[in-house]
Order: sequence, then C-alpha cells, then structure tokens
Amino acid sequence: MPRQNLQGGLGARERQIMDAVYRLGEASVAQVLALLADPPTYSAVRTMIRGLERKGFLQHRQAGTKYLYRPVRSRDAARRSALKHLLTTFFADSATDAVAAILHTSAARLSEPEIDRLQQLIDEARQKGK
Repeated sequence: MPRQNLQGGLGARERQIMDAVYRLGEASVAQVLALLADPPTYSAVRTMIRGLERKGFLQHRQAGTKYLYRPVRSRDAARRSALKHLLTTFFADSATDAVAAILHTSAARLSEPEIDRLQQLIDEARQKGK
C-alpha cells in the first residue's frame, strides 16, 4: 500500500471527498457524490476516489457489485498530521504564533465558554510544563 502523504497535497475536491467519507464512515461513490456541493460527474468522483486510494488515504471492500470506501487513518490522526504540517509550513513550529493567528481572525466570535476552555487548556499546559 502506498504511504499516506497527510502533509498536504490534496486538492479542494479531494478534501471534500475525504470529509464525506469521514462523515459517513464508509461510503460508496454514489453516497459520496450525494454529499458534494456542486458535484462533478459520477465517473469523475470515482476517479478521484481511486486516486485517494492509490495515495493511501482510502481503502475499499467489495459489497455485492459495488465498492465501499473507508479512510485508512482516523480523522483524529489526519487532523494531527495536517496540523503539524500547518505549524511547520506557516508558523515555524510555533504554537504561540498559530494560536495568535487563530485568535486574530476569530476573537470577536469567541463565546465566554470558549474563552474559558482556552484558559483551561493554557493552565493545563502550564502544569505539564512544571
């Protein structure tokens, strides 16, 4: 099986397909197609899914006459890998700079419970550092 490149490299439509498969857990091409906004043709989606399988993101099993696709790695593992890539690429491995950028773009939309949660995470990180 090819090695997964979770360090980026997916096009917008591939990311939409992966999101659909993650949401469904396991899906046929038709099920993925039904979840896509402004979907391309069935054969285009099938081709992209096969490409994602070749890249190591998806695997399939046969159910009757159709294939059902599922992610190779958990969504959480994919998130961690993507976040690591984001930190390395755009923030020179600085979690502080990444959080500052997130807060800069969304601070006005943060609710009090979200701010409290962020403070709790900071406090926990401070405790682990001691």
